[in-house]
Amino acid sequence: MSFEFINTHLQACLHDALLRKRHQVQHATARKITINNKTYLNFASNDYLGFGDNAIALNELPALGSHSSALVTGYQVQQHALEQYLCAQLGYEAAMLFSSGFSANSSVIKALFQDKTVAQHSAVFQDKLNHASLIDGALHANAALIRFNHNDMNHLRARLEKSTAQNKLIISEGVFSMDGDKAPLSELLALAKQHNAWLMIDDAHGFGVLGKTGLGSCEALNTEQLPELLVITFGKAVASSGACVLGSKHFIDYMLQFNRDYTYSTAMSPLIAGLTLARIKAIKTADDKRAKLNANISYFKQLAKQHNIGVMESSTAIQPIVLGCAEHTLNVASKLKEYGVWLTAIRPPTVAHNTARLRITLSAAHTKHDINHLVNSLVGALV
Repeated sequence: MSFEFINTHLQACLHDALLRKRHQVQHATARKITINNKTYLNFASNDYLGFGDNAIALNELPALGSHSSALVTGYQVQQHALEQYLCAQLGYEAAMLFSSGFSANSSVIKALFQDKTVAQHSAVFQDKLNHASLIDGALHANAALIRFNHNDMNHLRARLEKSTAQNKLIISEGVFSMDGDKAPLSELLALAKQHNAWLMIDDAHGFGVLGKTGLGSCEALNTEQLPELLVITFGKAVASSGACVLGSKHFIDYMLQFNRDYTYSTAMSPLIAGLTLARIKAIKTADDKRAKLNANISYFKQLAKQHNIGVMESSTAIQPIVLGCAEHTLNVASKLKEYGVWLTAIRPPTVAHNTARLRITLSAAHTKHDINHLVNSLVGALV
């Protein structure tokens, strides 16, 4: 029978405890979530600063829709203002907005190496734990894809030294979404310079949280040290949606010619762009929220250590507990729901085989009581 493989693959996912389902959320904040009329403590949100519930006041509400592609009539003053503000704050010449971080990451890599003649002499070097959007972009580009062990600069150095590619692009996340650890930016920048390579950083989980004023993983760098390409997304700490790619004017001009996702997608909503800009300006002065988040991270790690809970080495809001077996991880997550705790069981292929995990995400909105309940619930569920 035609397309019988669909049922076969679904049954295989079910058998291996890898079947994914959606849950209809009735209400959600950074601290609590209501599903099927039951309210849980929410430890699965990326709203790290707890901004999601904060109303944003604008003097005049822009239109909801941009009505067309940015290259037709969709590029309006609100999108331009957001791009210009981010360029000024982050030290880049030019920027372009995307409706999602996945689209931004994957399309930039594909567009950069769209010329097959150029691609024959090009290589993309990716950390093995990079986000699926980055890996997909490289897999669909025409350049060679070379992966290096997670945060292993010696392995990357060996890969670079072995490569004869004329155009080398190194790609890493600023904060890794499933492990919560940070990339060694200074070492990556040094290796890129040494090998005449470009560096691309996806700072989805760092922007808004890291840095003195929340500008992310690269805030401490001076303008001369910045990675050639920086991608920031608005769906995490900014509690909005969409993404922005920043680079030189020549690079962004090149993207305008060859990035198919940008050319053939309706531009970001002017309303979303305006609200996002207002939120980012608020984040710049949200020192109290960042301090509270860091205090919550420290408190959770302290309690986890006291109770011998094996949390991975991470100093960020992402605190994973690797359990290995997908079925066991699902069972623990279900037990936690009985205790009123909602967090996500992350399973292959999102993470490597035998590394299924509970991905705990902390927020400035959580209280010490919430974290106490989380840890006590983990102690009960992990037995």
